[in-house]
Amino acid sequence: MSRGGADLALLLLGGFRFMADTATDRLAERGHAGVRPAHDFALRAIAAGAGSVSEVGRRTSVSKQAAAKTVAFLEESGYVRRTPDPRDRRRARLTVTDRGNSLMSEGEAVFDELRSEWEALVGSDRITDLQSALVRLLGAENTTVDDMTKDVPPA
Repeated sequence: MSRGGADLALLLLGGFRFMADTATDRLAERGHAGVRPAHDFALRAIAAGAGSVSEVGRRTSVSKQAAAKTVAFLEESGYVRRTPDPRDRRRARLTVTDRGNSLMSEGEAVFDELRSEWEALVGSDRITDLQSALVRLLGAENTTVDDMTKDVPPA
């Protein structure tokens, strides 16, 4: 059976969902209940310099309302701290806490585990080839995870 473009898109989505859902479950087992991929994206944006809810929304391509909800969860869970902006007391600055840094490290470890499990199933060469092909297809040769959460100038 020939697989078309729609099948490829669904397989890529399925791979992402499998990894994200499995990572969510494993992080919950490690004391990080309720953490979703959007929380990690927001944490990385804050760590890269997004100091306000608006900046988090812009860097993660979500609405200000969605960013506010995500930041509220992160703050309530102890992953992010809100402090007065020393330049403008009307504003608050966001910073990642030690617990937030720990979450990001544990998340990276979980994704490394998942990659190793996939390599055991199909071989490390095939996973490396898949990742290389995706990097090329997405034009992400010089892109790092940190680059994906840095501020993008408005169009």
